Amino acid sequence: MNVVVCVKQIPDPAAPQSFDSSNYLDRSGKLILDEADTYGVEMGLQLVDKAGTGEVTVVSMGSGSELAGVRNALAMGAAKAIIVSDETLRGTDALGTAKVLAAVIRRVNPDLVLAATESSDGYTGTTPVQLAELLGFPSITFAKSVTINGTNVEVNRQTESGYDEVSAPLPALVTVTAGVVEPRYASFKGIMAAKSKPVEVLSVADLGLASEVGPAGARQEIIAVERAESRQAGEKYVDEGDGAAKIVAFLESIKVL
Repeated sequence: MNVVVCVKQIPDPAAPQSFDSSNYLDRSGKLILDEADTYGVEMGLQLVDKAGTGEVTVVSMGSGSELAGVRNALAMGAAKAIIVSDETLRGTDALGTAKVLAAVIRRVNPDLVLAATESSDGYTGTTPVQLAELLGFPSITFAKSVTINGTNVEVNRQTESGYDEVSAPLPALVTVTAGVVEPRYASFKGIMAAKSKPVEVLSVADLGLASEVGPAGARQEIIAVERAESRQAGEKYVDEGDGAAKIVAFLESIKVL
């Protein structure tokens, strides 16, 4: 059972966030493993352990010099990492990201691809299913449990009213929720072992995708970034017998009535 887990290194959410002159998120500081991705890493490790053979490979797109987040995944138990790092990647949209990840994953030829439902610094939620389409894999989203039964993956897919029982033939892509497993903490032994695990860094030229990434390949443009307005305090009225009339007047003012 060979599993690929798509991970992302993001700016530390505890630190102040800023944008550069092109309205891109500043990623020059400390980068950490997106917490949403730790669940996929843990799920992959458990599936490999249960199969008794295979390994977990983490695949990422971003910085090839700041590797703290990727090393964290390796310290958890992943066998190796492949990172696509290139200055031309700045401004790549969700589909371009999926094309880059797909090109790397084809080289690994895994039985299963795991990903978070969305990244904590992007929140598009579209990259995993685009990736599955490019790979020609069936996709199952919002998994709250994942098991392998022969040549099929079986998933309890979280819904608003409960969960659906879904299965698909391997190879497949599955996005996992925070409730799928409890991620392990990296041990001191795992942290030391991670330092010697292989990390392959690829460029856009290695993948032949120069025209598909960056602003030139993007189908969107960020015009401006503005801080969201703080929520204003509401108005408070003391009911002196005219409460109902004031409610009606308010609803009329916002065109509800």
